[in-house]
Amino acid sequence: MHQIKSISEYHQLAGLPKPEHPLVSLVDYSQVKYQTENDEITLVSPYFSIAMKHGVQGKMRYGHQPYDFDEGLMSFVSPGQVVSVRANYEDDTKPTGWLLFIHPDFLWNTPLAKKINQYEFFGYQVNEALFLSDKEEQHMIRIMKSIQEEYHANIDQFSQNIIISQIEVLLNYAERFYQRQFITRKISNHAVLA
Repeated sequence: MHQIKSISEYHQLAGLPKPEHPLVSLVDYSQVKYQTENDEITLVSPYFSIAMKHGVQGKMRYGHQPYDFDEGLMSFVSPGQVVSVRANYEDDTKPTGWLLFIHPDFLWNTPLAKKINQYEFFGYQVNEALFLSDKEEQHMIRIMKSIQEEYHANIDQFSQNIIISQIEVLLNYAERFYQRQFITRKISNHAVLA
């Protein structure tokens, strides 16, 4: 198990250049190349992780439970949680997407610092990825690209607040889309039982 102590340490493990900021990072998933000896990696990190992935072949465990990521696009992990990923590289599919890492210190003394733990999808009890319609996915990609633009811009006194605001918008849409997903699932399960 890899006890990751910083975002910089994750970048090193994933074969990435150093992050531009020590407390927040937005990674192009196609650039990730884990520096491990086998196809399974287990991580515990001190930051929030938000992933939007395509073409990831393999299985994921969040804590002791399997995490349904087969068709879902987004996953959310809290600091200190155990995540195991077993990749399947036999397929020629090249994974794509984004990984957003947010250290709690980046949110310190902001309204989001108090609110972020209220998003239930960061907990073990939600063990399935967020499924997005094409329209929802494009919306989330636009938000990620806004975060990316600000992340790569010259840092000034507004940078942190702008990135935090965009993260909060992303989380609010994720909450909306998760609620839609659970309502849709409840309706389809009810239809099967009827």
